[in-house]
Amino acid sequence: MTQEFFEKDLANYKLERAKEELDTAELLFRNEKLKAANNRAYYSIYYSLTAILCLEPIAFKKHKDTIGYFNKNYVRTGIFPPEIGRNISKAAKIRHASDYDEFYIASKEEAKRQIHTASQMIHLVHAFISKR
Repeated sequence: MTQEFFEKDLANYKLERAKEELDTAELLFRNEKLKAANNRAYYSIYYSLTAILCLEPIAFKKHKDTIGYFNKNYVRTGIFPPEIGRNISKAAKIRHASDYDEFYIASKEEAKRQIHTASQMIHLVHAFISKR
């Protein structure tokens, strides 16, 4: 088995994990568990990012480093659209507020946007991985 095959296999595994988290986010959203939906949507996005990085391969211990690397090497270079980079940064902030700010009130619109960003990332990453 070649290293390239292993990297792509791992990337596809991470993408499947992202899809599972998106399914969970949608289930939570339908049950009006909006903070939890924000959390799972963010993790769907995060697993999508790590799927891409498996192809290099590179990994980071901190989420902010993963996001920063993605923005620098994939968004700023035009591989992924600029709005996805902005939406990922927003999703990270919203996930943090949902998890740690006791007085944070999650809205349906906000949770819906997080889920949309997660879905968009999965589609973009799937296309990216398929071309490799």
